[in-house]
Amino acid sequence: MADRTGIFAGNDPFRIARDWLDEAGASEINDPNAIALATVDATGMPNARMVLLKEIEDDAFVFYTNYGSAKSGEIEASGKAAFVMHWKSLRRQIRVRGTVTREDGAKADDYFTSRSLKSRLGAWASRQSQPLASRGALVAEVARLTPKLGMHPPRPPFWGGYRIRPLEIEFWADGPFRLHDRFRWSREGLDAAWEIQRLNP
Repeated sequence: MADRTGIFAGNDPFRIARDWLDEAGASEINDPNAIALATVDATGMPNARMVLLKEIEDDAFVFYTNYGSAKSGEIEASGKAAFVMHWKSLRRQIRVRGTVTREDGAKADDYFTSRSLKSRLGAWASRQSQPLASRGALVAEVARLTPKLGMHPPRPPFWGGYRIRPLEIEFWADGPFRLHDRFRWSREGLDAAWEIQRLNP
């Protein structure tokens, strides 16, 4: 597409996304990798929450969470999710919709090990999305688990990653007079070729 130049140029949407994220890392105050993750429950009621994107692979976006959480239950039931990543400093956003599979192997183990000890103990202690009597009860659970798990707690069996493989990626950048630039990459299936369209703002 002749006018897909500058920050939109390239034939690999994952490379473009990585480049935008790298650029945001220099200008966003906190968490340039934050995404608003959307799922739906069994009744079709939507849910959204902020999570941290941990990797943009060659064909997927990866984040980690507790498999007992509400988001995990909804992902497991539908096998689908969407997210938006927005950077106020750059006046850009990326929207993604796709299918989801677990990352429950060595890569999840490696990422869990890279987290701080307190974060790893917290992952063991939290029954994410379940009712909690008090903050003190959560702190007490961390204290109870600390001597049991030691300085090198393994990844809990109920904690791991999800890999979103997109069927649609949209890149958006602010334009003068609200004449924004939008390019949608879409494909019929995960092995199909991308089609790219410029969209009205």
